[in-house]
Amino acid sequence: MKPQIKKFPLVQSLLATLATGSFLSLSITPTVNAEMTNSPKMVVDEMWQIINNEFVDRHFNQVNWLQKREELLSRNYSNKTQAYRAINQALKELGDPYTRFLPPEQFEALNSQTSGETSGVGVRIAIDPRTQDLYIVDAIRKSPAAEAGLKRGDRIVRIDGKPTALMDLDQASEALKGEIGTDVNLDIARRGQPSFQVKITRSEIEVPSVDFSLRQEGGLNVGYIKLDEFSSLAAQQMRDAIDELQKQQASAFVLDLRGNPGGLLFASVDIARMWMSEGEIVDIVDRRGGHRRFQANNSAVTDLPLVVLVDGNSASASEILAGALKENKRATVVGTNTFGKGTVQSVHSLSDGSGLAVTISRYYPPSGININKKGISPDIVQNLSREEEYLLSQNPSLFATKADSQYAKAIAILRNNASLQGVNSISIRQ
Repeated sequence: MKPQIKKFPLVQSLLATLATGSFLSLSITPTVNAEMTNSPKMVVDEMWQIINNEFVDRHFNQVNWLQKREELLSRNYSNKTQAYRAINQALKELGDPYTRFLPPEQFEALNSQTSGETSGVGVRIAIDPRTQDLYIVDAIRKSPAAEAGLKRGDRIVRIDGKPTALMDLDQASEALKGEIGTDVNLDIARRGQPSFQVKITRSEIEVPSVDFSLRQEGGLNVGYIKLDEFSSLAAQQMRDAIDELQKQQASAFVLDLRGNPGGLLFASVDIARMWMSEGEIVDIVDRRGGHRRFQANNSAVTDLPLVVLVDGNSASASEILAGALKENKRATVVGTNTFGKGTVQSVHSLSDGSGLAVTISRYYPPSGININKKGISPDIVQNLSREEEYLLSQNPSLFATKADSQYAKAIAILRNNASLQGVNSISIRQ
């Protein structure tokens, strides 16, 4: 199924990984325009124009980009597949893995991801590598799946009568998604209970980017926040999480960015401002060398002690946030080196419903260090052992518990901080 989404043909928004943006066209002669209208060649030329106007490397990786346009438009494309193949080859020559073409289905999925909304039943799924069983990792709160009583650990045996043992993860995901108002029938196996069937009606789902809880850790009230991605809803969800945890008398926070691949640039800036009262957050440098610096604006909602968890899959917008909090000494960063993606993309909708992601700028943390392909080093390096990695992959409920040494290190740091300052002396900003 293709996720049902709202169309954003001219939305102007930047992602530190990918984003939705407007399409700026160069003028073309009426004759050529008439020839290319509704032709696969039109999409090829749209791609060329966007790259020509916006790509961060003004030398185009030593490719003669004007000559490339003549070459591309001299060909005849009998179908979209041929045009898409030519686009992908031209983009490959630019040498930038983040400048890429998005076929219509991928572009719709990206829009859905960054908007924080999709349609379906509302479950996150995974495949057990030992048994190849498809199971539910999480049922999103207030989703049709949650309302139907599905839980983490439930095994999905069949989807609309088709055995999931014959599906890979993408196929199972596509089978679960669908148009709003349509039904899907699931056969569920739950440990300790007889198998049962459930019919679920798909609906529009607000996908949460933030999960949070208050933890009692040795007399310390720790507000634990897991941020999965920087969607357009992430900042508000983060503010709600901080506010709720402070109402529950949290005396310190753990912000978990492990596995977070990034998302909207402005979401990372907004979230940084929730934790920082002052200091530079990030410096964005465009292809002409122009700088756009983002600063904290004295709008922090908490000044409580903070530890940030990162790993090799914390990328892009995650690195902007972690770098700002680390270099401004607002938080202690724990874990392993981050991914190392120091570029910003804009994504454009093309005339046939496909999209184009193009790298338009580079970003730098407050220190000005280039983190691209290098990542951000944590203040305290804490590796997970192979045994821990395996245990956590097999039993996600152990994630962010004492069985997770990175989380345990974060708690130890906060407890030490509290013992030095006295828990009662730590203020809560309302």
